Amino acid sequence: MGSVRARAAAGATVVVALALIAAGTAVLLVLSSNLQDQAGLQAEVAAREVASQIATGRAYGRLDLPDGDEHPVVVADDDGRVLAVGEGVRAVDGKPVGRAQQGAGSAGPGRSGDDEGGDDDDDVGGLGPGEVDEDVRYRDGTADVDGVVADYRFAVVEAKDARGEKVTVRAGSALAPERNAVGSVRTAMLIGLPLLLVVVAGVTWLVTRRALRPVEGIRGEMAAITASTDLSRRVPVPSSRDEIGRLARTTNETLAALESSVERQRRFVADASHELRSPIASLRTQLEVGVAHPELLDVPGAVEDTVRLQRLAADLLLLARLDAGERPAQVRVDLAAMVREERSQRVGDRVPVRVGELVGVEVAGSRSQLARVLGNLLDNAQRHAASSVRVAVVREGEWAVLRVDDDGPGVPVGERERIFERFVRLDDGRARDDGGAGLGLAIARDVAVRHGGSLAVREGSVFELRLPVAG
Repeated sequence: MGSVRARAAAGATVVVALALIAAGTAVLLVLSSNLQDQAGLQAEVAAREVASQIATGRAYGRLDLPDGDEHPVVVADDDGRVLAVGEGVRAVDGKPVGRAQQGAGSAGPGRSGDDEGGDDDDDVGGLGPGEVDEDVRYRDGTADVDGVVADYRFAVVEAKDARGEKVTVRAGSALAPERNAVGSVRTAMLIGLPLLLVVVAGVTWLVTRRALRPVEGIRGEMAAITASTDLSRRVPVPSSRDEIGRLARTTNETLAALESSVERQRRFVADASHELRSPIASLRTQLEVGVAHPELLDVPGAVEDTVRLQRLAADLLLLARLDAGERPAQVRVDLAAMVREERSQRVGDRVPVRVGELVGVEVAGSRSQLARVLGNLLDNAQRHAASSVRVAVVREGEWAVLRVDDDGPGVPVGERERIFERFVRLDDGRARDDGGAGLGLAIARDVAVRHGGSLAVREGSVFELRLPVAG
């Protein structure tokens, strides 16, 4: 049962089998009940026909009785003496009822205690001479007709003859046709049920196989992509707009996102290697010169290269943590207090940082990461400002807004999104930097997004960080 097709076929077969068994059982029960009722009705018709003859005053010896093998009839008086019996009827329920048994006493068949409806003397007592009781009683029993014993459905009707004497007429209808019919239907069901289940299983297998054929195509293509590591390939998309079609389209979207992520990672590794190569090569050269000629060692330059390496390594480590989905700590951070503290710790800035409006507003997140965003924005402004850098914090509805702007040339409209890509540095006047690797703004935006906010360029040189206010 490892195959979906096998499980589907087995499940459908079991469900259909249970349904057919329940339906077949109900049909057999209804058919048997109807046929028994029909046999009882035939027996009642025969009993009332004989009772009507008695009520009209016909002598018992001249009664027109049906053939015993069709409807065995026994007529008995109130004391159980047999007054008339159908041709060929020898016994009822094992008790002889032939002509020789007339007057056999109250033990005759006319007083059977297990007739359906019970004793009805009170009802018959209300009959007048020549009347037939409207009530009828039914019971199942056996009758011996010409030496053949069979099962019958008996109808018992009571009447009074023209002299006012009560008699009991018992007529039977054979149950063999009913049982033969039920048996034939049961046999047909037992033969047809397995064949129908085979058909159901086969059709379910074929339909499921056809429905799952696109899935097998998707699986095969995914296996080939895994083996070849070629993420540019795509799985086949069926023309149908069902769940399998949506699965194929979603799989292709996932492959496209994975391809983009892998390509981005490759570019990141390549760019990081390039950025690391320059300071490492410079530092190595200075150290080798220092070993050979100690008097020529440029210690400040070596320290500067080391600091640059340290910052680049820290940036790469933070980006790796952000890419891995690290969630920021959820502490309350007062942006105005953070701006004051970070500004007080900055020394050696080329352009002094002025503080604008500072509204005390708290956000939830990582204090160190948000401080890193502010530091990166101020560093970016310092590289491009002419004479002024300003920072402000305001509140706009449910958003806390931190703005950093400078009086530099501004970012061209067409480049306002590209500057947030990793290792991107513009070629115009705003790209004059002192060795930045092009990671600061990328890190700032990633941190903003991880905190449920955004970072964008407004009005050329205004960088706006928007974060949701802490609850």
